[in-house]
Amino acid sequence: MSTPTSIETFPNPQPDRDFEIAINCPEFTSVCPKTGLPDFGEIRVTYVPDGQCIELKSLKYYLIGFRNRGIFYEAVTNQILDDLVAACRPRRMTVVGDFALRGGIKTVVTASYEAPR
Repeated sequence: MSTPTSIETFPNPQPDRDFEIAINCPEFTSVCPKTGLPDFGEIRVTYVPDGQCIELKSLKYYLIGFRNRGIFYEAVTNQILDDLVAACRPRRMTVVGDFALRGGIKTVVTASYEAPR
């Protein structure tokens, strides 16, 4: 299930060149589906755009849509990757969910995509 806010894009200003865009979202929040307690983390997105780039304001509102949603770390990281890939069809993309320490356990989830050639 996707969050209701859509991710907007804009035309890549240099579509003939491979260049990397890194986006850091250090204030990500969601809810633990088992306990109902808030989860805090950092979402890092790195991608090489093809025809479209991600518009940052819409990304911010998209990520805020997870604030009250009960979802496991693994699911949210992969959901963000799937939604961003669907929105901008990059050449490649990696999403890292780096979640805050909870109960003595730290979790980092990395999900990657590479466009078929």
